[in-house]
Amino acid sequence: TECVSGCVCPEGLFDDGRGGCVEEKDCPCIHNNEWYSSGEKIKVDCNTCTCQKGVWRCTNEVCYGTCTIYGSGHYNTFDGKFYDFDGSCEYVATQDFCGDKKSSGSFSIITENVPCGTTGVTCSKAIKMFLGKTELKLENKEYREIQRDVGGDVQYWNRTVGLYLVIEASNGVMLIWDKKTTVFIKLSPDYKGKVCGLCGNFDDKSNNDFTTRSGLQVANSLKFGNSWKQSPMCPDVTQEIKPCDLKPHRKSWAEKECSIIQSEVFKICHSKVDPHPFYEACVHDACSCDSGGDCECFCSAVAAYAQECTKAEACVFWRTPDICPIFCDYYN
Repeated sequence: TECVSGCVCPEGLFDDGRGGCVEEKDCPCIHNNEWYSSGEKIKVDCNTCTCQKGVWRCTNEVCYGTCTIYGSGHYNTFDGKFYDFDGSCEYVATQDFCGDKKSSGSFSIITENVPCGTTGVTCSKAIKMFLGKTELKLENKEYREIQRDVGGDVQYWNRTVGLYLVIEASNGVMLIWDKKTTVFIKLSPDYKGKVCGLCGNFDDKSNNDFTTRSGLQVANSLKFGNSWKQSPMCPDVTQEIKPCDLKPHRKSWAEKECSIIQSEVFKICHSKVDPHPFYEACVHDACSCDSGGDCECFCSAVAAYAQECTKAEACVFWRTPDICPIFCDYYN
């Protein structure tokens, strides 16, 4: 009945959100604040999504789950829950011996955490991987095999990929270790909801990851972590350690170094992977490693974010001759 000022598309065409008018079949899609034209494909984890008429249509493959343990007590569970736990003991990272005592399983991965600095934070020093009757101990940049009397036969293969030692087993378990303090555990989709330990239960819900050994759900990471210790002789962790409060003179240095995570260098990744928890973890680590491991702690923390970026298809070249250099020729 009256005129309204403004721009509209002619009948039969649609506003494409970028100042143009298009037919319905050419409508673009948005993912992580980026525009994609109709027909473009993107990878989300192990699935491929195609933009069709402004809507994403994705394949429904069930993907491998990944749990990350790195630096001084940082855990990112199979379901994406990020938390810190600093205990000096051996802990169950993940296993499929869950439920009653007699339940059968085929694998267990134990992380041995030791203090890595004078503030009391702990890092993963050694990993034990039990595959049927085979025990693998990863320590001091190498691994050794121990045969036990109990358990079935589970085949495994090992190979070195760049910086990492990769152990892949026939039962769908893969362990990737940087020979320092970072461990990635990958599980095939068959284990969904059937595992337990510090890496959670892999049921696609992060709100129930803090399930203790006795099956109780708790809200507190300390109660949860303490329940998964291997030996009752280890003391319980009673308080969260805040290394920057204990070493205030290191705080400004830590914040300055770790700011790379929130800087232009990683800009392409910020919309895909939230940098905040990785930045906080980096500052925590850079404050805490005060007995010679400064660079290693800082570099592992930034590398953990870079790894998540790579998984989200945002490749970032952040290493320089001054910042965490790697001699690629040597590793290749």
